[in-house]
Amino acid sequence: MARRGSRRTAGRRSSTKAKQQSGLGRWMRRLFIWGGVLALLGALFLGLAIAFAAQSLPNYSQLKATQNAQTIVVRARDGTKIAELGPSFGKWLDSSEIPDVMKEAMVAVEDRRFRSHIGVDPLGLARAVYVWATGEKRFGATSTITQQLARNVFLNSNRTLDRKLREAVLAMALEWKFSKEQILELYLNKVYFGGGAYGVDSASRKFFSHPATELSTAEAAIIAGLVKAPSRYSPTADVQAAVSRANVVLQLMRQQGRISADEASVDVSAVKLQEDKAQNSVRYFTDWALPQLDLLLPETFEPIEVWTTIDVGMQRAGTAAIKANTPKGAQGALVSLDRDGAILAMVGGTDYVTSSYNRATDALRQPGSAWKLFVYLAALESGYTPGDTVKDVPVTIDGWTPRNSSGSNAGEINMRTAFAYSINTVAAQLGNEVGFGSVASMARRFGITTPISTYPSMVLGSSEVRVIDMTRAFAAVSEKGTSVEPYGIVKVTDSSGNTLYEHEAARKVQLVPDYVAAGITDLLQTAVNTGTGKAAQIGRPVAGKTGTTSSNKDGWFVGFSSGVTTGVWMGRDDAKAVPGLQGGRAPAQAFSAFMRYAVQDRPVEQFETELKLPEWQLEPDDEYYFGDPDDYYYIDDQGNLIEPGRQQPEPMPFAVEGEGFPQGQPPQQGPGQYPGQNQGQTPPADGAPQAASDDFLNRATGQNRNAGQTRPPPAQPVRRGPPAPVQFPPPRQQQPPN
Repeated sequence: MARRGSRRTAGRRSSTKAKQQSGLGRWMRRLFIWGGVLALLGALFLGLAIAFAAQSLPNYSQLKATQNAQTIVVRARDGTKIAELGPSFGKWLDSSEIPDVMKEAMVAVEDRRFRSHIGVDPLGLARAVYVWATGEKRFGATSTITQQLARNVFLNSNRTLDRKLREAVLAMALEWKFSKEQILELYLNKVYFGGGAYGVDSASRKFFSHPATELSTAEAAIIAGLVKAPSRYSPTADVQAAVSRANVVLQLMRQQGRISADEASVDVSAVKLQEDKAQNSVRYFTDWALPQLDLLLPETFEPIEVWTTIDVGMQRAGTAAIKANTPKGAQGALVSLDRDGAILAMVGGTDYVTSSYNRATDALRQPGSAWKLFVYLAALESGYTPGDTVKDVPVTIDGWTPRNSSGSNAGEINMRTAFAYSINTVAAQLGNEVGFGSVASMARRFGITTPISTYPSMVLGSSEVRVIDMTRAFAAVSEKGTSVEPYGIVKVTDSSGNTLYEHEAARKVQLVPDYVAAGITDLLQTAVNTGTGKAAQIGRPVAGKTGTTSSNKDGWFVGFSSGVTTGVWMGRDDAKAVPGLQGGRAPAQAFSAFMRYAVQDRPVEQFETELKLPEWQLEPDDEYYFGDPDDYYYIDDQGNLIEPGRQQPEPMPFAVEGEGFPQGQPPQQGPGQYPGQNQGQTPPADGAPQAASDDFLNRATGQNRNAGQTRPPPAQPVRRGPPAPVQFPPPRQQQPPN
């Protein structure tokens, strides 16, 4: 009985096992059948997708003609090419024109099975899946040359599964429609090699200064090595990285039997590279000038050439002057203008590759005593002359007490000496006397575009400015008080030479009378001859002004000679002190080094400093000699800025509500008053006779005018003498820059 039970149990087990094996077999057969069906359907679908894609692809001629973006060639004033921006496609090379070594180098490093796969590499894909499945690395199969071509021509670079699938379909469609040689020709003429170069011919010309038809084995290896990481392996950015990568390419070519051992041992480091001008300091200029094309030109995508004002030699000289003279740890900037406003040189820092921030056009820094240009311009326009006596004495204005950098006072001196030695107390008294609003409006008149404070300390340069604006202001003085508008683009042409834009000279405006320009030029020349700017001398007449801010945070020198005006600034980007930095040292020395080159081929020009005062100043009793206010800017008796040729007053643009005068208006004056005059006081406090009669003052300030008079009065003459007490808001800066 036991045996029969045992046999029955064993039989049931065998039957169960047989049933399980039979069920597993059925599922395996079903899985195989359905898998085969799905694979067949997938293959059919893939085939249809490939066929449809192949039918939709452009023909070969259309693919050759595609170009993805605009190319901009930038030229200097003499026609020299100084930069090429945007894609550069070079000359299209047929497959027969491309050296075999270039083809073999690209295949060796990018797709060794290129000539045998169908657009995707099954072996490479299987290897990538295995690596991903074993957990060693993330999934990332290397794209074939055909896949790269499909991505470059038709797709973006997003790393998504959908994009990879479409890339694979398009790659197989390309293989279906075109031959291997056609695909390789398209690839080598379109792939990106860095630096804006698309295609081997463009890359060869950029890096080696010759067409791709002349590529050597070492040069081909360098170019082939760039595709993986154009910026990392660029020979103009990192020569050693490019050489190392090229040696890897040569070894792969040797291992795959594409070159001999002798060819693989070439000295890549001996390859002569072209200097990369696109990364030198001229890029500061192109970064500033080229965005203006959006305003100057209609929308266009065709290649264009931009002819600029830059002088190649001056640009090099400016770069060298800044690098050689800027203190360690500091930055420097330089702008040089021709007499018509053309930018001859622009240096925005010591090294563009290290920092592309343009300190010549974008940085806002305190100008220090260079700002006194506007203080003395306002004083000269109000009636002072360079030989007039002023007093270097301690002074306090609404609680603010300026001090001279020397720590001492000289007593009675003339205006010329006070300016040459940058006496702060005199500038403060002059600013108080003519009105801080008048100084601010003078700065606006001469092209300062940044906010201007009207607190007393503003006379010593507490308001921040740009280097290009200060240079523009001094250039206007060089042009005898006539406005100067900086510009950098002369004309723009298309690929056929047609002119798309041409610069037109800006309308000239007389900012101040001739005698004011002559007077300030006298002061500026003295500052260089005998004052703080001696280091700026170049062996011919130079006029200019130094500027140094508190704690030596900024150093300036701005000046002109022979029609060239140059501004130099030095300091740290974080506005920390620079030991020993003064405007009369490193900035003045950089100015001198640059200007000696800049004016070497120009005739020596003597400055016109002889004051030819208008009759209204010499004969104040005759109203006829007031001068013509239509000739230049002036401030009317309401404190409004009047432009030349305009009869209606305009609000003064420099004041900001909450700062300085409320809503842009100066303190209200009493009848017959003018800035700096005590209310109701006719004779000066010291008992000395006043400079002009009451009748003259009344007429000059707009009082007692004839009913039929329609022309506004000229700028009010200001009494010279001890500064009168004028109430201003409390100063924000008690320790002004020197």
